[in-house]
Amino acid sequence: MISATDLLHLLYTPDLTEGGIAYACRSLAYTYDRMGGSPLDRLRRIVGGVAVELAFRRYLTEQGIPFDVLGATPFTAPDRYDVSLGGHRCDLKSFLITRRRQISLVRRDPSLVLQAPALVPLDQFAAEGHTSQDIYLFAFLLALTTPSQEDLQRAITARQPLYLIHPMPESWARPKLWLPLEKLALKSECEQPITVEIGGQDAMRNFVTAMLELPPKTRVAVEQAFHSLAYVHATRLPEASPRALSRAVRIGIHSPVRGAAYLIQPHEWGNIWIYGMDIILAGYLTREEFRRKAHVLPAGSRTFQYDRTRAKNLEVRMAELNSLGSLFERVCTWEANKRI
Repeated sequence: MISATDLLHLLYTPDLTEGGIAYACRSLAYTYDRMGGSPLDRLRRIVGGVAVELAFRRYLTEQGIPFDVLGATPFTAPDRYDVSLGGHRCDLKSFLITRRRQISLVRRDPSLVLQAPALVPLDQFAAEGHTSQDIYLFAFLLALTTPSQEDLQRAITARQPLYLIHPMPESWARPKLWLPLEKLALKSECEQPITVEIGGQDAMRNFVTAMLELPPKTRVAVEQAFHSLAYVHATRLPEASPRALSRAVRIGIHSPVRGAAYLIQPHEWGNIWIYGMDIILAGYLTREEFRRKAHVLPAGSRTFQYDRTRAKNLEVRMAELNSLGSLFERVCTWEANKRI
């Protein structure tokens, strides 16, 4: 059992968001979405999850707690463990809290997170390759996001950092026929030049990117070889001149392999920057302890973290977790004994 004094608070810095975005973009073509929702929601969850993992590793380093990342999640196998502590594989489960009122309440009284369920998706728990001594760690990230166009405009007005992205549809990101995107080209309807980055895979399914400067209304050929295109990132929101604000400004992508040009409409850009405030590490359980304590939570259930869960989960009350302080002490002892 844990109490509020066992909760660990980690500092959130912008570089955590940057690291999360880099991972999210690279993994876009591989990750499986068990949560449902829009691709932008999925990207924000990935950004937040990686940010927490990076903060956790930084904390371990600063505290002198030995760990390794030999089994860290590759882009092509999203459900493997994140770090290893004392030879025990760890899976860090983090929950993104974005509602302003809930964030305010938790920052005022962090013990509220102890009322939340520690959730592990049932299909994940049932997957092969785990041992009874694997460790589940649970954390919360308190952060603001910009899921609506109104939120995005407020962030732009406030000159907040942004990362504007448009995830490409399945036919471009995961084509059934693995053929080169010959004569790939982009064109902008903006009145001023705009810089965009495209990311996807080459013939060997390696992640590749290309940075392009798009002059107004001019077709620009892509020299880099692509077989798939997962996303387009713009350094600013594509917009018309002040004299033509009512006109839709689009960016077009064309390859004869895909037929007609694909047009990105102004409202189809999303910001996946996470405005993090606080990370709370709650506690842990071994996989065997979690199995003994857990109950099944049906899909569609309302929880502290979610309005409605989209997948069937196993749940244990956060208050029933073990203290991370005790785990870190044991890890240091294990490592010290290995050197004797």
